[in-house]
Amino acid sequence: MREISKIPVALTRCRTHDVAELKEVIHLIFRNAGFTLRTGNVVLLKPNLVSAGSAPLHLACTSPPLVRAMAEWVLDHGAKVIVGDSPAFGGARGVMQSCGMLQALSGLELDLVNFDRAVPVALPCGLKAQVARAALECDVLLNLPRVKAHGQMYVSLAVKNYFGVVVGWRKALHHALNGDIGNRFEMLLADLPGLFPGSFSLIDGIVAMQRTGPMKGDPHALGVLAGSFDPVALDSAILEVIGAEAGRSPLWCECFRRGLPGTYPDRLSYPLDHPKDLQAKDFQLPQGLSPVTFHPGRMLVGGCRRLGTRIFQT
Repeated sequence: MREISKIPVALTRCRTHDVAELKEVIHLIFRNAGFTLRTGNVVLLKPNLVSAGSAPLHLACTSPPLVRAMAEWVLDHGAKVIVGDSPAFGGARGVMQSCGMLQALSGLELDLVNFDRAVPVALPCGLKAQVARAALECDVLLNLPRVKAHGQMYVSLAVKNYFGVVVGWRKALHHALNGDIGNRFEMLLADLPGLFPGSFSLIDGIVAMQRTGPMKGDPHALGVLAGSFDPVALDSAILEVIGAEAGRSPLWCECFRRGLPGTYPDRLSYPLDHPKDLQAKDFQLPQGLSPVTFHPGRMLVGGCRRLGTRIFQT
């Protein structure tokens, strides 16, 4: 019988925000997960830039030093760097400014983009999404989520972070139209990573967000970085690290329902540390989950914020 190949998930301890040390850890993860770049590749770094309204710690966003270290690593390997996202509120540049990412990236030769040019895409689940052209046209997408508790989805990890490729107000529209109809919202989220073959996820667990989220949770010094080509496998590993019940995550349950290999522990391999060796103590997760659907008034507020951002930036 042919042995089924396992999915590598490179997990390691990391407690630093020093850029030089982060580059070393990133290189270690990439080498052990099998990730490489070609000279001239166009690489899109897609951090979590959900909103500027998460001061003073800005735990809602991927940590700026990690994005800086990733950008430097990519540039060192002869590739072109683009940094972009489509925040829930406001524009990407405004969120980057607020959380310190613009300052962290200063002096580097790269492009900053807000996902506003969209391509309509029919997803396997039967839904349609307006997906950022920049994400579809890059050679490599590097997905850079932060480990966060989530008041609606239980956790926000690698798979969930791909929702940022849906452009602007369409995200809120999907919440409103599909959030309370069976598992339609989770089906959409689970389909998005498949649009980007060869993409790689590196998750920021240096300081995670616990208790609630995705905006205003509390810090937890998790001290972990991890990466994999398979975001589902990466999520499964991180769920074990933080002591979360996978069955409480609607998105993980959708992936399990589909029989995705990343949900099966015996299909995963750990070339560096094992999740049980990095398990957090007392990581707090939501006790109950709020409805996924958005009230129309929240969509209107978000639309006004995005319009105000565009007017101000022009």
